[in-house]
Amino acid sequence: MANSRTEALHDMAIGLDERPLAEVAAVLVEGQIAAAEAVRTAVPAIAACAAVMAEKVRAGGVLHYAAAGSSGLMAAADCQELGGTFSIPVAQLSIHMAGGLPSGVEMPGDTEDATDDLSDALDGMSPRDVLIAVSASGTTPYTLAAARIAKAAGATVVGIANNAGSALLNAADHPICVPTPPEVLSGSTRMGAGTAQKIVLNMLSTLMAIELGHVHDGMMVNLRADNIKLRARARSIVARVASVEQGAAEAALDTSNGEVKVAILVAAKGIPVGRATEILRETEGNLRAALARKD
Repeated sequence: MANSRTEALHDMAIGLDERPLAEVAAVLVEGQIAAAEAVRTAVPAIAACAAVMAEKVRAGGVLHYAAAGSSGLMAAADCQELGGTFSIPVAQLSIHMAGGLPSGVEMPGDTEDATDDLSDALDGMSPRDVLIAVSASGTTPYTLAAARIAKAAGATVVGIANNAGSALLNAADHPICVPTPPEVLSGSTRMGAGTAQKIVLNMLSTLMAIELGHVHDGMMVNLRADNIKLRARARSIVARVASVEQGAAEAALDTSNGEVKVAILVAAKGIPVGRATEILRETEGNLRAALARKD
């Protein structure tokens, strides 16, 4: 741990606390930018992992996210958005955070060493499933134990870490190394490493959704329109893609029970909901392929 990149001292650390706050703020923002830049090296690995995730979700597998501390918060934030943003079924999503998801402001640090409950939590994993394990150091006991259990069950393990050659990356079927620079506050991986992890997680889920056909021309055509804002967004998406007026888009959404892809086909092709649903099933949910159908 002492020699790990995430525990090293930043070049600008000496005398940091004696500088004007505006100067320190400039150092902090540069640290965040450098962390984001580090993701560039991982782009091929991220794309490959996203393709695997899409394949497993399409086959009915479950995406399991496992992490501790700040990494756990980043993983949970991404996982919890997948239902609303892309309508990934709740039954295909699972979060495993050391100590459980916090319900208040405290997040005890000792939970990242507690692995006793993981076997029960991950019981039932199968080769159809994916474990997305996140750890800045790549050595967190909770995350490593989750990876071992997942591999023993035949599940695919995606490992995200900020230290090259770390145990998590070595254990993963699909390692994603994001070599972020030393933190401005040594070891405070909620900063640069956390920023890079969030970028990676958001990229993985977005690329997965594109592969599943849930994105069309940069629009979330599989969103769950369950509030006023999202209903308006869904209406605009249907109108734009189907080239119809807002009123016609609203009517198609009403007819389609709020399912955006179905509504687009109904509005664009003038077909019944049942036929639109059938076409989407035949094209595995890919809207572009469904729109290209002649019937």
